[in-house]
Amino acid sequence: MQHDEVIWQVIRHKHCSYMAKINTGIFCRNPYNVTGICNRSSCPLANSRYATIRDHDGVFYLYMKTIERAHKPNELWERVKLPRNYLKALEIIDKHLMYWPQLLMHKIKQRLTKMTQMRIRMRKLALKTREKIMTTPRKEKKREARREEKAEKAAVLDKSIEKELLERLKKGVYGDIYNYPFNEYERILEDQVESEEEVEEEPEIEYVEGYEGLEEEDDIEDFGGFAMDRSHKASAAADNDDDDEEDQGEDAVEWKRLKSGSSSAQKRHKKGESGTKVKKRARVLVEVEHEDAAGRRKATL
Repeated sequence: MQHDEVIWQVIRHKHCSYMAKINTGIFCRNPYNVTGICNRSSCPLANSRYATIRDHDGVFYLYMKTIERAHKPNELWERVKLPRNYLKALEIIDKHLMYWPQLLMHKIKQRLTKMTQMRIRMRKLALKTREKIMTTPRKEKKREARREEKAEKAAVLDKSIEKELLERLKKGVYGDIYNYPFNEYERILEDQVESEEEVEEEPEIEYVEGYEGLEEEDDIEDFGGFAMDRSHKASAAADNDDDDEEDQGEDAVEWKRLKSGSSSAQKRHKKGESGTKVKKRARVLVEVEHEDAAGRRKATL
């Protein structure tokens, strides 16, 4: 049978695994302890009738232990869930601990108050943004620094090799056959195309006259008509000159004949000049029509 006084004498004066002795006092590390102090009224092992409050993921539970279940360790504690409302939780505690010692009931209510305040503070701290200080070992820092230095050296070396190879390709050191990675070749071509596109300037906007072809055709037609008029005029003038030359030739021949002839012939010639008038040649008017041209062109002969 369980005897609370014997258990307390053994725990207090001999050995207890939950006891923690420090300069300020003796404390208890048992999670079911109400006050956390190691004494006769607060010890959960030396009291067969005991109650406490525990927290499970932000939810409070009322734990109760009675002497009737002492022979069943797996069913030793009875658990009741407490609501988040503080006043309703106090009502449930009063209901379940109505016939329990007042001192124990008062300690449980004090524990509920402290745990509620702690939950409120935790919620406020979670909402605040706080700096988290992280410590890194020296070895890791040195290792990262060495890796960065090696990576920088490798990058510089790769760039220098790439630049040297490009210069050799431009000079034609390797001839016409190239055996280098296709992806790198495409990347270099894309960079060159992008640089050329950046160098190209925007096209300038120019304004020109419209209907140039039609105006040229009209000018050609006008020029053709004008040339035809000039040709007709030139041919008419040439015919007139030929006629004048023939008339002059005939007159000269007739004058020589008269000089060599008798005086009677000269008299007849003078009479003919006075009696008859020289007939003038009539002018011929020629009209030329063009299908494409709007008007008519006239030429005189």
